[in-house]
Order: sequence, then C-alpha cells, then structure tokens
Amino acid sequence: MSEHDVNVNEDEIDEAVDRIVALGKPRLHRSFPMQVLTGAVAGGEIGFGILALLVVEEATGSKLLGGFAFAIGLLALQLGHSELFTEGFLVPVTTVAAKEGTVAQLLRLWAGTFLGNVVGGWASLGLIVLGFPRLHAILVENGTVYADARLGWGSLALTLLAGAALTLMTRMHNGTDDDVAKSIATVAIAFVVAGTGVYHCVLDSLFMFGAILTGDASFGYVDWLGFVWWAVLGNMAGGIFLVTATRLVRSREQLQDKREHADP
Repeated sequence: MSEHDVNVNEDEIDEAVDRIVALGKPRLHRSFPMQVLTGAVAGGEIGFGILALLVVEEATGSKLLGGFAFAIGLLALQLGHSELFTEGFLVPVTTVAAKEGTVAQLLRLWAGTFLGNVVGGWASLGLIVLGFPRLHAILVENGTVYADARLGWGSLALTLLAGAALTLMTRMHNGTDDDVAKSIATVAIAFVVAGTGVYHCVLDSLFMFGAILTGDASFGYVDWLGFVWWAVLGNMAGGIFLVTATRLVRSREQLQDKREHADP
C-alpha cells in the first residue's frame, strides 16, 4: 500500500469518526421523553416489517423469504431516522469515548429507546392481531420459539450475532454517503436478523407480544421477561465488544484528539 493510500484511508477514518460523533451528540443530549417517543416510532415501524414477514411466510412457508420481507421495517427506520435499541451501540458509545457525552446519558438513551421500542411495537402488534386474524397461528408459532428459548451457550451465541449484525449495519451506514449502498446493507442485515433465527431482543419481543395478544399462546408476559433480559445483555455484548470495540481501537488516535479538544 502506498503512502498516498494510507493517507486517504486515515482521512476516511477521520471523516467517519466526525460523522459518528456529530450524529451521537444530539441523540445523547435529547430529553428522555423524546428518546422514548423516537423509540416508540421505531417500534411501530418494525411492526410493519413483521407484518410483511408474516404475510410472506404464511404464503410461501419460507422463513428466508420472510426475512427479506422484514427489510421493509429496517428501511423505514433508515429513511425515517427513528431508533432501534440495537442501533444505539456504535454511534453513542463512540461519542462517549470522544468525551462528547457521558455514561449516564448513554444509559438513559438505551433505557428510553428500549422502552419506546417495546411500547410502540406492542401497539403495532395489537393492530396486526386485530386486523389479520388469519395470521394468529403463525404469530403464535413464531412467538413460541422465543418463549421456549433457554439461556445457554448456543442461545447466547445467537444474541451476540444479532447485536453484532445490527451494529455492523450502523457501521456500514456511517462508512458511506451513498444511499443505495446504505439500503443494500439494510436489506442484507434484515435478512440476517429475521431470516436466520438469531435472537434479537426487540424483534423477538414483538413476536411474543403478538402471540400473547391473540389469546392463543401458552405463555405470557412473565415468560417474555424471562427471555428478554438475557437477550438484551447478549445483544449489547455482541454490538459493543464484537463491532464497536474494533472501531474504537482503529480510531483511537482520532478519538484521543477529540477528547483533548472536547468541551469541558
């Protein structure tokens, strides 16, 4: 690699870090009610992705095709600038590392976004249950998969992969200004998350909520709590340690410079 290529690569890293911190600061400084509201919008948008997934899966019997249909939900997030909990690792963590935000603000963002996601998602699944009775059986089938899941090395690996996949999507989005490339990345990650059976704390919660709301499920909200706590921790570990940490190491010089010039 020539010196010119190295300099170009360093410039690209600088630009990516600048872009990430610029995006992260307003997210961290947003009020808690606004974080919940933004998360609730995202939960509703994910509901449209689940509706598309269920309809395609019912018609084709293919979970893989359903995974591609779910991309509608993630594309809505991308174009509407709402926030999914597992999108909150790379950008805000990097912003905190640059001393442009605090750990307390980061924890508040995570709590508000997750709360909004599950509330908005619960409402959207309620509408799907009311409007599409023919989807009740497939909702219960999908929700039961997660209700029956138990914490173990295999299930932990699935949560790590889901968290890493969504954070990788964020990383790809922040690595380019090309909207077509961003959309391709979104569709690819939607397939990974919804088509392969990895465990995603928000998406899988919505499947469980839909199943419970049909009245036909053999499980309830206590079972959801028994699943979601370790799914959340696994997604966080995957997103932070498998993807975000590598970005922080690669950008350590740029982050150090930002820390030195950060507002006190």
